[in-house]
Amino acid sequence: MKYYLIAGAALLFSANALAGTCADATTQAELNTCSAQQVQTADEKLNQTYQAAVKRAPAPQRVLLKKAQQAWIALRDADCAFIGSGTESGSVQPMIVNQCLAEKTVEREAFLATLMQCEEGDLSCPLPSEN
Repeated sequence: MKYYLIAGAALLFSANALAGTCADATTQAELNTCSAQQVQTADEKLNQTYQAAVKRAPAPQRVLLKKAQQAWIALRDADCAFIGSGTESGSVQPMIVNQCLAEKTVEREAFLATLMQCEEGDLSCPLPSEN
């Protein structure tokens, strides 16, 4: 349950961040550029959290985490390609795809962050607590 609450908050934050940063954009090209920057920012934060999780994970779990992350990236990219397919060849397509990528990336970062905050004794949490 806590994963859904954090992910929901992360999605709201990403939508607000995108709206705030892009408020001055007036052309589709500017909106596309802005949304690409949002993807980059979200991806950088995800990479930081992911690297911290990898460092904390014991060796056997590290392999599983890497496989899960690779599978998640493939799913995210496929989902966002599908979401953007309704605007195929349109000037708005990059923005639609980028918004999807940013939202899913923020959501994944929030999920990994929750794994870094597990309570002692929580058997559903695979990462050991930080000592």
